[in-house]
Amino acid sequence: MILIPLRHENMRGRRWPVITFALIGLNILAFLATHWTIEAQDAQLPQRIAVREHLIILSALHPDLKPGTNAEEFIKSTKRDYPEVWKEAKDPNREELDEWDQEIRRADDSTELQSQMDTLSQQFDSLEDTLLNHYGFVPAHPSAISYLTANFLHAGWLHLIGNMWFLWLAGFILEDNWGRPIYLIFYLIAGALSSQIHGWIYPHSPVPLLGASGAVAALMGAFLVRFPKLKIEMFWAAFYIRGRFKAAAYWLLPIWGLMEFFYGTIFGQMSGVAHWAHVGGFAFGMCGAFVLRKTGWEQQASEAIEQKVSWTADNDIVQANDLVEQGKVDEAITKLCLHIKTKPDAVDAYSILQQLYWRKGNTAAHHQITVKLCQLHLKLHDKEAAWRDYEEFQNTGGQNLPAATWLELCRYLEELQSLDRAVSEYEKLVAAYPQDKQSVLALLAAGRLTLKRLNRPSDALRFYQAAAASPIPHAEWETNIQSGITAANAALAGSAVPASKW
Repeated sequence: MILIPLRHENMRGRRWPVITFALIGLNILAFLATHWTIEAQDAQLPQRIAVREHLIILSALHPDLKPGTNAEEFIKSTKRDYPEVWKEAKDPNREELDEWDQEIRRADDSTELQSQMDTLSQQFDSLEDTLLNHYGFVPAHPSAISYLTANFLHAGWLHLIGNMWFLWLAGFILEDNWGRPIYLIFYLIAGALSSQIHGWIYPHSPVPLLGASGAVAALMGAFLVRFPKLKIEMFWAAFYIRGRFKAAAYWLLPIWGLMEFFYGTIFGQMSGVAHWAHVGGFAFGMCGAFVLRKTGWEQQASEAIEQKVSWTADNDIVQANDLVEQGKVDEAITKLCLHIKTKPDAVDAYSILQQLYWRKGNTAAHHQITVKLCQLHLKLHDKEAAWRDYEEFQNTGGQNLPAATWLELCRYLEELQSLDRAVSEYEKLVAAYPQDKQSVLALLAAGRLTLKRLNRPSDALRFYQAAAASPIPHAEWETNIQSGITAANAALAGSAVPASKW
């Protein structure tokens, strides 16, 4: 079964989440800069494993030989951490590993054996000199820089996309509440600490740890403490069945944390996932969010943000936000509705109401507020925001906008040169409002686009003829309609003329 979070109820912030965008951008750039190098070095893994095995065998059979510095450290750690492997390597009666093993058993010249050790040590140094060993977090020998760089390296596209999606969902809302400096410091400390927790669990592991998941797990833990009642919309799929559901954070996130604890306990490193880094990051995130709230640092940061952004200046809006934080959603809605009666163009109030109605599952009210928000954005000439409102309206099951509003959005699509989509929206408008004068205007616009811009005269003729047959009085547009019909017929006749044989 597949479970993917799609969104949560509070997908709007007071200002742009600059740090979250920057972190996502840095992760993507780091991936593009390192991915193919990591892939090429991973292709040498069989050779690397063979050199390690040969070093262990040669050292176990001839402990008097002197390996190189790095090889010697590897041999000592193997002898200490994997005594059964070392014991088997020393056994002269064990099964031969390969041809090299067969030959080395017969060798008794100390000079030749030392030469073999020198060669293996050089190969070990060369093969272990990888990007991941330098910049990934290797518990057996962590470097100071790896506590930072390991969080920006990823093993593949799915690894990167998954982490970045969770970073976006949990990160931008925390940045909006904590402020940029606290959020960035918290993220970097979480990444380093989650790596160290993994290192404490597997102190001698030579396997590099990489990825932002430890830091992202900390954001998820902080999200749980800060927004426990916020509902998260999930997509699920099992075989050919799929669907969506919503559940509060206090249900979903603890289940995820317990699953990571279970997998870490049962499978450890065998699963290839750093479960204990996730568990440690999640726990740190919960504790960190609790400390930030209790010390008042979060409140101070939030107040500083409110002083910089205009939409939180109104006292009613501030009080409504406080009510939401206390879980008093109905009281917040009442406060905002009263505010709108005195200030009917308050975009900020409508934006919060839109979220709250969705949170309560009141789809009808959510659609009504979204339409109003769309109209206000058009009034303010913010057509991009108005289009986003329309997409929200559609994505949540809304059907038909008011005709005049819809027509204005269609014209915005023409400005964007999204002509096919504009024609499609004009057609939807006509189907929804056949008795409204905007339907005639929509037919004329669709006819003009398909005739002059999209070179589809048959569609243009259909639109113009539909406008001519409209029961809506259209005398003022009759000239345009007949001109369109004539031009469309001429275009069709021209396209039907056979090509000259010359």
